[in-house]
Amino acid sequence: MTSQILRDARKYEVEMERKIAGEHRPAFHLSARVGWMNDPNGFSFYKGEYHLFYQYHPYSTCWGPMHWGHAVSRDLLHWEHLPAALAPDMDYDRDGCFSGSAVVLPDGRHLLMYTGVSREAQPDGSMKDVQTQCLAVGDGVDYEKYAGNPVLDKGALPEGGSKYDFRDPKLWRKQDGSYLCVAGNCTDSHDGQILLYSSPDGFRWKYGKILAANCERFGKMWECPDFFSLDGKQVLLTSPQDMMPQGFEYHNGNGTLCLIGSYDEATDTFAEEGNQSIDYGIDFYAPQTVLAPDGRRIMIGWMQNWDTCNLHAPERQSWFGQMSLPRELSVQNGRLFQRPVRELEAMRGQEVKYENIAFTDIIKLNGIQGRKLDMELTIRPEDEQNIYRKFAVRFAQNDKYQTSVSYRPYESVIKVDRKHSGSRRAIIHQRRCLVKSEKGPGEIKIRIILDNYSAEVFVNDGEYVLSLTFYTDLSAEGISFFADGRQGAL
Repeated sequence: MTSQILRDARKYEVEMERKIAGEHRPAFHLSARVGWMNDPNGFSFYKGEYHLFYQYHPYSTCWGPMHWGHAVSRDLLHWEHLPAALAPDMDYDRDGCFSGSAVVLPDGRHLLMYTGVSREAQPDGSMKDVQTQCLAVGDGVDYEKYAGNPVLDKGALPEGGSKYDFRDPKLWRKQDGSYLCVAGNCTDSHDGQILLYSSPDGFRWKYGKILAANCERFGKMWECPDFFSLDGKQVLLTSPQDMMPQGFEYHNGNGTLCLIGSYDEATDTFAEEGNQSIDYGIDFYAPQTVLAPDGRRIMIGWMQNWDTCNLHAPERQSWFGQMSLPRELSVQNGRLFQRPVRELEAMRGQEVKYENIAFTDIIKLNGIQGRKLDMELTIRPEDEQNIYRKFAVRFAQNDKYQTSVSYRPYESVIKVDRKHSGSRRAIIHQRRCLVKSEKGPGEIKIRIILDNYSAEVFVNDGEYVLSLTFYTDLSAEGISFFADGRQGAL
């Protein structure tokens, strides 16, 4: 039975959505139906469609009591909003239905697993969030919370595990029909760890072991884990809080971490072999993956940065938050590669192509402009013995505004920069990435996908990705190219 709290949320989102002009949204990135959006949840394929839920506060464009928003798509690019799926309406989740995941049960029902939050008074008079893991079962539109909730609580934590930081379950069904789940946790000293749980049926859960421990390497609490096999390796994705930079890695504080290694299913032992950032840009957090029917591992993330998320443009106060492009994942030479889903190619319009353009200083090319485009560049020096010092492409540009991607071959550094995008605050505007490439001196491939208020930059066929959002007025749609030194752009 639908609660009054959920009915109210559903009525409100329908009424408010009518007031948001379509041209003030991204064209092919999922954005909040109304109000606030953060982490992707329950990314799954069910009844012939991709379902994506998300952390949702319909009543404000700032974070608040978490609901689950809900959208579906057949191609991962054109999304239809469905009624909100969950609301904080039970004692165990009265202060929020936090992040989680979804699987399809053998009987055809859709099982959601999420974190329920209820605040608990402390001896000093303060309040802290007690976090437990809960279930809801539904048909793809309406979901009923499980009578046995919560199915995991403080009694299912290892010694020293904090009940106040125990969240974001990601579950999956094994080939034998049983289920596993990973959840984020931290110790009483705020050191992150990923916990592993098992269930014979998806409803009865028990603690297994600590699958991965931070040991004070990458930030503190580890959020939003995902765990899967890919190209002969095992991948653990997580989003640590309060990370410290390590060279060109982990610059976003609340950032993203990919651990690649091996997994012994008999003993549930994960052995790390390498680590890297998932995204090197400004705006990307809490990614979640789905195994598509055709075997692709597809990932989507919240395209936002926690340190800048309350500084959006006032004319878009009706909604805030959007997801990244869904990305096809692979592991190559021990690194995670990401490419835009191939479905994007069907959205391309008339091709505009230039070859062997040698230039210095600034140029513009006829037919290359706009805020919704898919642009592929191959940059190389005209003279390999005397390579250029800097290349830049500037977009969302007019006489007043611009955002840019630049590359300095001598340092092998690519940078995104939005300081002139129209922001009125000294927030995070730049991120840099060290590109290690086997290509020739000064040669680099860059694919830039623009969608009104965002850019996603894929470097060298997805070996590195940098994502960022910006809220420049849509009238700024110019694109120009800059070279310090002579080069050719293909």
